Amino acid sequence: MGSSPEDQLATMLANIPDKTGKSLPEWIEIIEESGHEKHGAILKFLKAEHGVSHGFANLIASRARETGEEVDLVAAQYSGAKESLRPIYEEVITFAQSLGPDVEIAPKKASVSLRRKKQFALITPATKSRIDLGVALKGNELTDRLETYNAMCSHRVRLETISDFDDEAKDWVREAYSRSG
Repeated sequence: MGSSPEDQLATMLANIPDKTGKSLPEWIEIIEESGHEKHGAILKFLKAEHGVSHGFANLIASRARETGEEVDLVAAQYSGAKESLRPIYEEVITFAQSLGPDVEIAPKKASVSLRRKKQFALITPATKSRIDLGVALKGNELTDRLETYNAMCSHRVRLETISDFDDEAKDWVREAYSRSG
């Protein structure tokens, strides 16, 4: 049996120095000095200027952006009455990152978009007690948990506790991810 997505991500993180010649903190410093802030610009910079492969460039860019503005956007979303939802958000993010090194996390003012070549999921703290997890599964049948949503994400799953992000919900995110490539 193969290693889990979480194990694969951990392996990639551990291999950054051997495969790229620099540690993650060194790369983050280089990115900060470059002035690039957007994920795509960082990705192009690492690939063109430093010869980093796409997978490692994407992982490094994602981690570099976690230390920047997006932390403030996410912190703002999960402050005050919605603070208790942050562990659910973190669980979804950790799982999404384990799907592959090409997952881009793009925080907005009120939500966080998960993208590959296109958006495959959307995490929105909808109320003080619920996250709406949108998934791009156009054509999938509705169920008691997989509800109709919006134009960007055809379906949503309501998450009120970490246990709501169970194997079934993870399968929907995994399927949406696989369709987005």
